[in-house]
Amino acid sequence: MATSPSVDSRGAVVRRGARNSEDEFLLFVGRRVRELRNRRGMTRKMVAVEADVSERHLAQLESGEGNISIVLLRRIVGVLNVSLAELFAPSAEEPAEKQTIRRVLERLPAHRLEDVIFRLLREFGRGEKQRRVRVPTITDPRGTDFAAAARLKQQDWMLARERRAIAAFEALGVLMTDTCINYQTIMPPVRGEHVAYGDTGVVIYSNSVCGARSNFEGGPSALGAGLTGRTPRYGFHLDEHRRATLLVRVSFTPRELDEWGALGGIVGRLAGDYWQVPAVVGIDRVPTSDEMKHFGAALASYGSVALFHMAGITPEAQRLEDVMSPDLRSYEVGEADIRAFQQSYARGIGAVDVVVFSAPQLSLIEMGQLAGMLDGRRATIPLLAVTSPQVKPDADRLGLTARIESAGGTVLAGMCFYQSYAREMGEANGWQKLATNSAKLVNILGGYGYRPVLLGMAACVEAACAGGRIVP
Repeated sequence: MATSPSVDSRGAVVRRGARNSEDEFLLFVGRRVRELRNRRGMTRKMVAVEADVSERHLAQLESGEGNISIVLLRRIVGVLNVSLAELFAPSAEEPAEKQTIRRVLERLPAHRLEDVIFRLLREFGRGEKQRRVRVPTITDPRGTDFAAAARLKQQDWMLARERRAIAAFEALGVLMTDTCINYQTIMPPVRGEHVAYGDTGVVIYSNSVCGARSNFEGGPSALGAGLTGRTPRYGFHLDEHRRATLLVRVSFTPRELDEWGALGGIVGRLAGDYWQVPAVVGIDRVPTSDEMKHFGAALASYGSVALFHMAGITPEAQRLEDVMSPDLRSYEVGEADIRAFQQSYARGIGAVDVVVFSAPQLSLIEMGQLAGMLDGRRATIPLLAVTSPQVKPDADRLGLTARIESAGGTVLAGMCFYQSYAREMGEANGWQKLATNSAKLVNILGGYGYRPVLLGMAACVEAACAGGRIVP
């Protein structure tokens, strides 16, 4: 009978017509999956979660005891970052040194594996020069604050995934800034500078308040820009896309950060798509950096908007005619619209399980305001204040962290609440109803199983100190 040969990991021929050939083939596939998984420093549970297969099924596959469909196998090799061809026909034998390291890793207990791989990548994972970023490249918030992960009831696989990402970025020469407010702390862009940012809040602030030029970049395109020092010349890098496309006349200037976020949400809904550029008129004073931050973050979240102008305030709209085109559609927004927006998130909620200040991360000014509101008081439900790694040391030095935490709050650094496995955290801690002063956060968290309420910072503190009860 004619047979077709396939190749094992040493290049030897395995004949399908031979006795026990199916068992040998399954053993070969299982061994290759295990080798590739260990090579990438992933536990079996991590692969199972990312490939959406059961850990038991994956264990059977690796031991050669279970069959598996091609569809599932494709998902597994996708997580392992190889093709089916590479799985079945591995390349030439590895050097003896790499084989030795691999054997050592295979013998390590699971609870030590991630830490050892992380250290190896830190010490020896530097790539060649062309594999490192060519321009300063920074990171958005992580998915955890490692120092507080246990208190947040985050699981080991979450921390392992974060460490893998950190090691990979560091090997590329990326600066692990872990912030979404770099424009308030480090590397704020300047007017006319071409940048490539992925965080929508960073993009809209950089474009609008700083006068820099960026599109919304996905992770791969932002990393590509870091590696090449180039970004595509289109969209908001070009003058013609930076002119206003709609006019919003405001008869009420917000006072609190949640009101600025509400206004941003309303304007975002009016704009409705990425290519719209709203021009806002009627603001009767220059907003603070934090007010611009909350307005822009919500505008980007609700409308996918990357650029706005404020007449007489933002750098490209010192005169409204500088950015206006004739016959723009126009809208009116007043205080009643902002109150209706806030109230739309409070219906039917009399108490909350957790209070979160995040998205964007808190500035040093916001940390000081929160500490002042908590002085002499005690939060009786979890209160989380999320700031950047650049602000946290100053908050520590000025005693703000101690004041917040002595009142029962928790200060977190370098993470973002909704990017930190928010659904899993909510389920682990029993959090369903959440109060925040971030309009961006309330817009996002409904998709993670929460019922969020938009309140001012003072009202959030009142709720935290009243056992979660929302005080009218």
